[in-house]
Amino acid sequence: MSRTPSNWAKLLIFYAIFYTVLAALFAICFQGLLATLTEEYPKWQLDRSLIGTNPGVGFRPISEDTSQGSLIWFKASDPDSIRPWTKLLDDYLAPYQNETLLPGEGKNQEMCDFGSPPKPGRVCAVEVSKWEHCNSENDYGYSKSSPCIFVKLNRIFNWIPEFYDDVNDLPGDMPEELKAHIAQLDESKRKQVWISCRGEHPSDREAIGPIKYIPSHGMPSYYYPFTNAPGYLSPVIAVHLEKPALNRLINIECRAWAKNIQYQGGRERSGSVHLELMID
Repeated sequence: MSRTPSNWAKLLIFYAIFYTVLAALFAICFQGLLATLTEEYPKWQLDRSLIGTNPGVGFRPISEDTSQGSLIWFKASDPDSIRPWTKLLDDYLAPYQNETLLPGEGKNQEMCDFGSPPKPGRVCAVEVSKWEHCNSENDYGYSKSSPCIFVKLNRIFNWIPEFYDDVNDLPGDMPEELKAHIAQLDESKRKQVWISCRGEHPSDREAIGPIKYIPSHGMPSYYYPFTNAPGYLSPVIAVHLEKPALNRLINIECRAWAKNIQYQGGRERSGSVHLELMID
């Protein structure tokens, strides 16, 4: 049945009012949602968040070519081969080395120690001078077949580590070398998230060679918790592979140690990260 012009006008007015009211209700709901959010901290934290309370472990450099996955492959004698890797590290570490790249140009940072945590609202600086030869001037060791790999923890807002700081209460599967390192430290300096790396399989452990952790074996307590304060930089450890075997693939696992970091290897990996190294 055809509609008269009057009927069409009424229908148009009805839909105009209907969609106007619908848009207004949506705008009110959206504004209500925005009112509960802030840029300073997430609404849902720790157990209530999707991220949870178990921080992931990451490493750099990692290839921008997703087909390479977690493989670091280069020829030490070829500058063109190592340049992509050193460039990735230069870019990642730039905020650590140049404070002007940070919010507020890093003026919120201060030097910290175990007896001198950051003042309220301030954050601890990362002392890049302690990275020794794991720096751009030395190609991070890549030109000498002695690469540095930087290991970090992913940030979780307000997460506080529970430290392995009692030498009588260390995990049985913790590497003996790390246990010995913890034991020789003063008790006041044991509150750290420890990092250990090793070859994943027996043949990899033979091939990986000696490992040095720079500036230390752990990430100190004064960097935690992360609260999104301006100028915050995640602590990183330069894992220096001093003399890995050449011309073979080495599978490596780096693991974080804290009482509230759950570990699992394999495909459902947590509390650790897997990478491969191949030096021609």
